[in-house]
Amino acid sequence: MASPDGASGMGGSPEETELSITLTLRMLMHGKVTVRGLGAAQGKGETVKRIREQSSARITISEGSCPERITTITGSTDAVFRAVSMIAFKLEEDLGAGSDGAAVGRAPVTLRLVIPASQCGSLIGKAGAKIREIRESTGAQVQVAGDLLPNSTERAVTVSGVPDAIIQCVRQICAVILESPPKGATIPYHPGLSLGTILLSANQVRGCSLCRG
Repeated sequence: MASPDGASGMGGSPEETELSITLTLRMLMHGKVTVRGLGAAQGKGETVKRIREQSSARITISEGSCPERITTITGSTDAVFRAVSMIAFKLEEDLGAGSDGAAVGRAPVTLRLVIPASQCGSLIGKAGAKIREIRESTGAQVQVAGDLLPNSTERAVTVSGVPDAIIQCVRQICAVILESPPKGATIPYHPGLSLGTILLSANQVRGCSLCRG
């Protein structure tokens, strides 16, 4: 899930070390939410382009007719967290725009991370101590699914709250999974029964009615 991005013989602070790590974060999102919030099913909408440019992260969105999509964010930890922040605030904005009248307070946002099951034990901690600590320190709600996602060795980790809480929560979750690499082979989750998930990078061009106009 994470790998060194170049070697450095210099001992730096934890923050400097963190920036030298390449992180890949996968999120499970409803197709309608992805298209509305990020701009297009294949990740070629204006919003996702802007997030790529401003965060410096690589963002790909799975294709298919199934209700759910996988959004994959790859880059330095700093770039990934910037992208998650922008996505969370965009989803909050869309939730507010969809409500009738003036909203009272901030609308809670929900992100579903997709994490190898072998890392979930470290995230939960002994007797649930780690996940309880994350909940208490960030103010976000965190829940690790008990069952594997279909035809995979991954689980969904649901994070809910206001964007600021979600961002801090995702940071802490990533710190845990960076310290506890997955054990054994990981079979990634692909939504739906199609031939597979097609991930398109920013410079790939495919025809799609959702991406035109």
